[in-house]
Amino acid sequence: MAQTKQNSIIKLFCIQSVKEEMMKAEMLYSEEIANETCDCYYEEFTKTASHQVAKTKCKLETKKNLNHNKKI
Repeated sequence: MAQTKQNSIIKLFCIQSVKEEMMKAEMLYSEEIANETCDCYYEEFTKTASHQVAKTKCKLETKKNLNHNKKI
C-alpha cells in the first residue's frame, strides 16, 4: 500500500513536470505521452535511485519515440 501511494505521488509530480515541459516546447499536451514518460521514470528511478539518471533516460526515450512517430 505504501509503495502504491508513493508511486501515485511521484506520478502526479512527474505528469505535472511533463505537462510543463511540453508547454515550454509549444507542444500539445498528451496524456498518453505523459503516462509513458512517467512510467519509464518510475521504473528507472526504482532501479537506479537517481532522479537525474531516470529523468534524462526517459526524456531521451520519449524524444526518440516522438521523432520516430512523426516519420510514419
